Amino acid sequence: MDFCEVGREMRRRALLAIAGLAFTIASCSKSPANEIDREVTTLGTAEVTAQLVEIPGPFPPNDLYNYAYIFKYKVLKTHRGSVPEGDIFVAQYNPLKARPEAQDDVSGKVGGHVKSFRAGDIHRMALESPVDHFWMGGIVDKYFDKTGTRYWAVWTNPGAN
Repeated sequence: MDFCEVGREMRRRALLAIAGLAFTIASCSKSPANEIDREVTTLGTAEVTAQLVEIPGPFPPNDLYNYAYIFKYKVLKTHRGSVPEGDIFVAQYNPLKARPEAQDDVSGKVGGHVKSFRAGDIHRMALESPVDHFWMGGIVDKYFDKTGTRYWAVWTNPGAN
């Protein structure tokens, strides 16, 4: 190897090292897929990991009014508080908005890291109950004929099984 080839090889290795370091730093600043943050572990009176069972219809557009939409979840694990096993009903505020952008001047404290809602997804949530103690606006509840507490989702993060 001549002197020029040695120099090129050293520059290539230095660039690879810098790229690796930049990737590591960038990945540290992103939220992990199953983030457990301070909000989900301290807000609300209950905390669960649950699977979104179904979305019973399309969401109304957000330009008409602010609303909470009731989802059916299957509780996989209760981390704190008292939540019954099995299916529960959870109100998510303005579900067309990603959780980091959901909070506004009428919602009170709501948020999380979930970007959108899809049936089958697992969520780790901080909850309050009953919903009408925390939200007095419009509620879309397609489970109106089902009994059970309606929970208010204060914080919703992606979860893991």
